Amino acid sequence: MQKLKTAVLVSGGGTNLQALIDYEAENKDKCPYEIVLVISDHKDAFALERAAKANIYSAICSPYAVMGAEKAKVSDRDTKRLAVSDAVLSLCKKNDVQVIVQAGWLTVLSGEILKVYEGKIINLHPALLPKFGGVGMWGHYVHEAVLAAGEKESGCTIHLVSAQCDGGKILLQKKVPVLSGDTPDTLYERIAPEEHKAIVEGLCMIAQKEMTTK
Repeated sequence: MQKLKTAVLVSGGGTNLQALIDYEAENKDKCPYEIVLVISDHKDAFALERAAKANIYSAICSPYAVMGAEKAKVSDRDTKRLAVSDAVLSLCKKNDVQVIVQAGWLTVLSGEILKVYEGKIINLHPALLPKFGGVGMWGHYVHEAVLAAGEKESGCTIHLVSAQCDGGKILLQKKVPVLSGDTPDTLYERIAPEEHKAIVEGLCMIAQKEMTTK
Protein backbone atom coordinates (compact mmCIF):
# COMPACT_ATOMS: atom_id res chain seq x y z
CA MET A 1 0.00 0.00 0.00
CA GLN A 2 1.37 3.37 -1.04
CA LYS A 3 1.34 5.83 1.84
CA LEU A 4 1.15 9.60 1.67
CA LYS A 5 4.35 11.24 2.89
CA THR A 6 3.34 13.58 5.69
CA ALA A 7 4.95 16.44 7.61
CA VAL A 8 3.60 17.35 11.04
CA LEU A 9 4.10 20.90 12.33
CA VAL A 10 4.21 21.33 16.11
CA SER A 11 4.92 23.96 18.75
CA GLY A 12 4.52 22.29 22.13
CA GLY A 13 3.99 18.97 23.86
CA GLY A 14 2.92 17.07 20.78
CA THR A 15 0.07 14.97 22.14
CA ASN A 16 -1.71 15.16 18.81
CA LEU A 17 1.51 14.23 17.02
CA GLN A 18 1.67 11.22 19.33
CA ALA A 19 -1.87 10.25 18.34
CA LEU A 20 -0.79 10.25 14.70
CA ILE A 21 2.39 8.28 15.47
CA ASP A 22 0.45 5.71 17.49
CA TYR A 23 -2.20 5.22 14.81
CA GLU A 24 0.46 4.70 12.15
CA ALA A 25 2.31 2.18 14.34
CA GLU A 26 -0.82 0.26 15.28
CA ASN A 27 -2.35 0.18 11.79
CA LYS A 28 0.64 -0.43 9.53
CA ASP A 29 -1.31 -2.21 6.80
CA LYS A 30 -4.28 0.15 6.56
CA CYS A 31 -2.78 3.50 7.63
CA PRO A 32 -2.77 5.71 4.49
CA TYR A 33 -0.02 8.05 5.67
CA GLU A 34 3.64 7.93 6.70
CA ILE A 35 5.08 10.69 8.89
CA VAL A 36 8.45 11.49 7.34
CA LEU A 37 9.09 14.90 8.90
CA VAL A 38 8.29 16.79 12.11
CA ILE A 39 8.95 20.53 12.25
CA SER A 40 8.77 22.73 15.35
CA ASP A 41 8.82 26.51 15.60
CA HIS A 42 10.06 26.18 19.21
CA LYS A 43 13.43 24.58 19.94
CA ASP A 44 12.33 23.22 23.32
CA ALA A 45 9.06 21.64 22.17
CA PHE A 46 8.61 18.20 23.76
CA ALA A 47 7.11 17.09 20.46
CA LEU A 48 10.68 16.90 19.13
CA GLU A 49 11.43 14.20 21.71
CA ARG A 50 8.37 12.28 20.58
CA ALA A 51 9.64 12.43 17.00
CA ALA A 52 13.10 11.23 18.05
CA LYS A 53 11.63 8.31 19.99
CA ALA A 54 9.66 7.30 16.89
CA ASN A 55 12.76 7.67 14.67
CA ILE A 56 11.19 10.46 12.64
CA TYR A 57 13.43 13.15 11.17
CA SER A 58 12.78 16.52 12.79
CA ALA A 59 13.88 20.11 12.33
CA ILE A 60 13.50 23.47 14.07
CA CYS A 61 12.07 26.38 12.08
CA SER A 62 11.83 29.16 14.63
CA PRO A 63 12.52 32.73 13.45
CA TYR A 64 15.86 32.61 15.25
CA ALA A 65 16.80 29.33 13.58
CA VAL A 66 15.91 30.35 10.02
CA MET A 67 16.80 34.07 10.10
CA GLY A 68 19.54 34.32 12.67
CA ALA A 69 19.25 36.04 16.03
CA GLU A 70 20.11 39.58 14.94
CA LYS A 71 17.70 39.68 12.00
CA ALA A 72 14.92 37.98 13.97
CA LYS A 73 15.20 40.58 16.74
CA VAL A 74 14.53 43.50 14.41
CA SER A 75 12.02 41.89 12.03
CA ASP A 76 8.26 42.38 12.26
CA ARG A 77 5.76 39.56 12.73
CA ASP A 78 4.88 39.18 9.05
CA THR A 79 8.54 39.00 8.01
CA LYS A 80 9.22 36.30 10.58
CA ARG A 81 6.13 34.34 9.56
CA LEU A 82 7.20 34.38 5.93
CA ALA A 83 10.76 33.31 6.76
CA VAL A 84 9.47 30.38 8.82
CA SER A 85 6.94 29.46 6.13
CA ASP A 86 9.59 29.45 3.41
CA ALA A 87 11.88 27.29 5.55
CA VAL A 88 9.06 24.81 6.14
CA LEU A 89 8.35 24.72 2.40
CA SER A 90 12.00 24.02 1.63
CA LEU A 91 12.15 21.13 4.10
CA CYS A 92 8.89 19.68 2.80
CA LYS A 93 10.16 19.76 -0.77
CA LYS A 94 13.45 18.11 0.21
CA ASN A 95 11.57 15.30 1.96
CA ASP A 96 8.99 14.81 -0.83
CA VAL A 97 6.17 15.70 1.55
CA GLN A 98 2.72 15.40 0.01
CA VAL A 99 0.51 16.64 2.84
CA ILE A 100 1.09 18.84 5.91
CA VAL A 101 -0.63 18.64 9.29
CA GLN A 102 -0.61 21.53 11.76
CA ALA A 103 -0.90 19.81 15.12
CA GLY A 104 -0.66 22.57 17.69
CA TRP A 105 1.41 24.78 15.39
CA LEU A 106 1.38 28.45 16.38
CA THR A 107 3.03 30.20 13.43
CA VAL A 108 0.55 31.41 10.80
CA LEU A 109 1.80 30.16 7.44
CA SER A 110 2.09 32.62 4.57
CA GLY A 111 3.58 32.98 1.12
CA GLU A 112 4.43 30.33 -1.44
CA ILE A 113 3.71 27.31 0.76
CA LEU A 114 -0.02 28.10 0.64
CA LYS A 115 0.08 27.83 -3.17
CA VAL A 116 2.33 24.78 -3.43
CA TYR A 117 0.31 22.84 -0.85
CA GLU A 118 -3.12 24.34 -1.54
CA GLY A 119 -5.79 21.92 -0.30
CA LYS A 120 -3.09 19.74 1.26
CA ILE A 121 -2.51 21.46 4.61
CA ILE A 122 -4.87 20.71 7.49
CA ASN A 123 -5.04 22.35 10.89
CA LEU A 124 -6.48 21.28 14.23
CA HIS A 125 -8.28 24.10 16.07
CA PRO A 126 -9.49 23.59 19.67
CA ALA A 127 -12.97 25.05 19.19
CA LEU A 128 -15.98 24.80 16.89
CA LEU A 129 -15.11 27.13 14.03
CA PRO A 130 -16.12 29.61 12.77
CA LYS A 131 -16.55 30.62 16.42
CA PHE A 132 -13.45 31.42 18.48
CA GLY A 133 -10.97 31.43 15.61
CA GLY A 134 -8.40 33.86 14.28
CA VAL A 135 -5.16 35.39 15.50
CA GLY A 136 -4.67 35.02 19.25
CA MET A 137 -7.19 32.20 19.56
CA TRP A 138 -5.08 29.22 20.60
CA GLY A 139 -4.71 26.93 23.59
CA HIS A 140 -6.24 28.12 26.86
CA TYR A 141 -7.21 31.47 25.29
CA VAL A 142 -9.79 29.62 23.20
CA HIS A 143 -11.23 27.74 26.18
CA GLU A 144 -11.35 30.94 28.26
CA ALA A 145 -13.28 32.67 25.46
CA VAL A 146 -15.73 29.78 25.14
CA LEU A 147 -16.48 29.86 28.87
CA ALA A 148 -16.74 33.64 28.97
CA ALA A 149 -19.30 33.52 26.14
CA GLY A 150 -21.47 31.06 28.03
CA GLU A 151 -21.39 28.44 25.28
CA LYS A 152 -23.22 25.17 25.88
CA GLU A 153 -20.82 23.10 23.78
CA SER A 154 -17.31 23.23 22.42
CA GLY A 155 -14.94 20.81 20.75
CA CYS A 156 -12.42 20.85 17.94
CA THR A 157 -12.26 21.42 14.21
CA ILE A 158 -10.12 20.03 11.41
CA HIS A 159 -9.99 22.44 8.48
CA LEU A 160 -7.96 23.20 5.39
CA VAL A 161 -5.40 25.97 5.81
CA SER A 162 -5.83 29.12 3.75
CA ALA A 163 -4.44 32.64 3.77
CA GLN A 164 -7.12 33.57 6.32
CA CYS A 165 -6.21 32.38 9.83
CA ASP A 166 -8.62 29.58 10.80
CA GLY A 167 -10.70 30.46 7.73
CA GLY A 168 -10.25 27.43 5.47
CA LYS A 169 -12.89 24.83 4.57
CA ILE A 170 -14.07 22.78 7.56
CA LEU A 171 -13.54 19.03 7.10
CA LEU A 172 -14.87 17.67 10.38
CA GLN A 173 -15.72 18.60 13.96
CA LYS A 174 -15.98 16.79 17.28
CA LYS A 175 -18.25 18.21 19.98
CA VAL A 176 -18.30 18.01 23.76
CA PRO A 177 -20.66 19.64 26.29
CA VAL A 178 -19.58 22.60 28.37
CA LEU A 179 -20.44 21.71 31.95
CA SER A 180 -21.37 23.89 34.89
CA GLY A 181 -18.24 24.76 36.84
CA ASP A 182 -15.89 24.11 33.94
CA THR A 183 -12.51 25.81 33.91
CA PRO A 184 -10.30 26.13 30.83
CA ASP A 185 -8.34 23.12 32.10
CA THR A 186 -11.33 20.85 32.68
CA LEU A 187 -12.81 21.82 29.32
CA TYR A 188 -9.49 21.07 27.62
CA GLU A 189 -9.33 17.67 29.32
CA ARG A 190 -12.69 16.79 27.79
CA ILE A 191 -11.74 18.08 24.33
CA ALA A 192 -8.23 16.58 24.13
CA PRO A 193 -9.31 12.96 23.48
CA GLU A 194 -11.58 14.22 20.71
CA GLU A 195 -8.66 16.14 19.20
CA HIS A 196 -6.66 12.93 19.04
CA LYS A 197 -9.46 11.19 17.17
CA ALA A 198 -10.13 14.14 14.88
CA ILE A 199 -6.56 14.69 13.76
CA VAL A 200 -6.17 11.05 12.76
CA GLU A 201 -9.53 11.05 11.01
CA GLY A 202 -8.73 14.29 9.19
CA LEU A 203 -5.33 13.14 7.97
CA CYS A 204 -6.72 9.80 6.82
CA MET A 205 -9.47 11.67 4.96
CA ILE A 206 -6.96 13.87 3.11
CA ALA A 207 -4.58 10.97 2.45
CA GLN A 208 -7.27 8.76 0.97
CA LYS A 209 -8.53 11.62 -1.18
CA GLU A 210 -5.04 12.31 -2.49
CA MET A 211 -4.43 8.67 -3.34
CA THR A 212 -7.74 8.23 -5.16
CA THR A 213 -7.21 11.34 -7.31
CA LYS A 214 -3.78 10.24 -8.57
